[in-house]
Amino acid sequence: MLIAGFPAGAWGTNCYLVAPAAGEECVIIDPGHRAADGVAEAVARHRLKPVAVLLTHGHIDHVASVVPVCGAHGVPAWIHPSDRYMMSDPERALGASIGAQLMGELTVGEPDDVKELTDGAELTLAGLTLTVAHAPGHTKGSVTFRMPEADDVPQVFFSGDLLFAGSVGRTDLPGGDPDEMAESLARVCLPLDDSTVVLSGHGPQTTIARERATNPFLRDVAAAGPGGTSAAPRRGM
Repeated sequence: MLIAGFPAGAWGTNCYLVAPAAGEECVIIDPGHRAADGVAEAVARHRLKPVAVLLTHGHIDHVASVVPVCGAHGVPAWIHPSDRYMMSDPERALGASIGAQLMGELTVGEPDDVKELTDGAELTLAGLTLTVAHAPGHTKGSVTFRMPEADDVPQVFFSGDLLFAGSVGRTDLPGGDPDEMAESLARVCLPLDDSTVVLSGHGPQTTIARERATNPFLRDVAAAGPGGTSAAPRRGM
């Protein structure tokens, strides 16, 4: 398994290239602000052939490079339908106070080929199997991608802006909802094996075991039980 990740742009959004091995097909997850050059470098270094771009949600810090990256490789972008509008209208997704600051430096819009994600779907791409979970709370169309354990590689969980090392996604932007965030954390994250490696949209790698033991938001959700809520989160755009 090859996972090449790097933080991109002004918000340090993690972009990941995932392949069975060097020299094979790959998927690209969340090519955000100023990520195109980093993607091109990783593709060349590992001799990869991209076949798809996967988006955990529609905020501009995760999708800003989707048009050039998809165009350079002739591949589709996959996104949940509830967040699709954000690629063309990031200001509406972020609110005018944040969005207006960004519009002068960004080119927005959709790539030529857009495919829509659904909850529970299993994507078979580049020799990989990724299970989609709809996880609203940060945005209405937030999703996660989970790859099963294989050989000596533990399960890998691309959490987007749902779960971070020590924190969870903010809910105070348009489409955010703290109750939905708590429900998504309980439904999507808590059942995962402790050994699951968490690769999030921002910040360092972690594990479910570490977050279950130390993340105050995840611990609050676990203690509250079904229908409970967590304290107001702070991470993400």
